[in-house]
Parts: sequence; C-alpha cells; structure tokens
Amino acid sequence: MQTSSPEPACLVCGAPLHYRDTAEEMTCSVCGRKFSSNARCENGHFVCDACHASPAISAIRSICLETQSKNPFTVATAMMHSPSVHMHGPEHHILVGAALLAAYRNAGGDVCLQTALDEMVRRGSMVPGGFCGLAGSCGAALSAGMFYSIATKTNPLSIDSWSRANQLTAACLDAIGKAGGPRCCKRDSFLALGVTVPFVLQHLEIAMEMPDVLRCEFFSRNRECLKERCRYFPRENMR
Repeated sequence: MQTSSPEPACLVCGAPLHYRDTAEEMTCSVCGRKFSSNARCENGHFVCDACHASPAISAIRSICLETQSKNPFTVATAMMHSPSVHMHGPEHHILVGAALLAAYRNAGGDVCLQTALDEMVRRGSMVPGGFCGLAGSCGAALSAGMFYSIATKTNPLSIDSWSRANQLTAACLDAIGKAGGPRCCKRDSFLALGVTVPFVLQHLEIAMEMPDVLRCEFFSRNRECLKERCRYFPRENMR
C-alpha cells in the first residue's frame, strides 16, 4: 500500500498549478523554449509537455518491449510505478495505448511492437496536457482510440475500423465522464483500459486479460483523489 505524501503539482517548486481560461505565451522553466499554455504554478513556473513526458517515454518503451503479460492493467501499473511517470501528466496519453499494444501483441495480436510503439509515442505526444478539461476529451480515451487505430492500420479513408476506433474512444470518454471530476490520470487510464479490453475481444477476437479486482496503489499521491467515489479506491481506506 502506498504511504507517500501527495505528489507536488509543479515539477520545479512543488507549488499548486493555476489554470487560465485562455492560453498565453510561456517560457518552459526546464528547456527555455516558448509555448502557448493555459497552466503555470502559483510561483510562475511552466514546464512544457515534452519536458514533462520525455523521461517517462523510455520507461514506457522498455516495459512494453520486455513484458510478456497479456494484461494491460499489469503493464500500465508497472509503468506508473516508474519514478519518471508522474501522478498526472501527458505521458498517460502515450502510456494507455502503449500498454494496450504490448498486451495485444502478447495475446496474439498481429502487430510489430517496436514500430507500433514509435507511432504511439508520436500520436500520443500530439495531445497536450490538461486536454481533458480544456477540450472535454481525456487523453487516456484518445490513447485507447490511437491504439485501436494503430493495431488495425486505420486511416481517414478506412471504413469499419474507422467507425470502431471512434466508437471505442467515445465509449472510453463516456466512462471517464461518468466517473466525474477532477481528473485523475491513473483512474482515467484504468477506465479506458477497462472499456478497451472487452471491445477488442468483441471486434478483433483477441483476448487480453483483466484483473478480477483492481485497487489503486497511487491514491496517496493524488491531492484531488475522489476516495470512496472512485471505484478503484481501496475499501480498507474508506472512512
């Protein structure tokens, strides 16, 4: 069971993040490049998505290429335990699809994992941090749709798989939206995985595995945890 303190919001100073209604130009406190963003910490620090997510990408790749698991929850949880994967952040927009690709391949899916992971990183990196609140489209759900598109070699001119990829993303967004805010990248990732596994079995006849019971191991790091309102919150911690 996790006993650590909540993870700081700002990667530079640990201060809470403030979100603006409209974006403005900000300078990344890590790489020094300028970006348009809605978020900075209360002390004025801004960290771009690339600097936030790039340390996690190598861990995500490594775990995917080494695992033999057919269970994307197991693969995703291993990634989430990496010190380079933060409690929240745009790395989850890659992580969900990558975990699904690895489990799908191990369950018999026809995919070149290395090539597929390269494409997952490229596509997942296109979804900015905070997209769930700023666009009403959680990156975990979009990542599941990207997985399906990559696995089925879908493009804008595809027919059946084009429909399925959009239906899967919509189903993931529906589950995430019904869970309620504020966002939790761990909860939303698990919800997207839970929708995708049976969807893939139904439409692609590839049987990935799911845990009988899933209990969150990361709630103590989340300042905004929904606690008993989250289906993954450990019952022994309910008050």
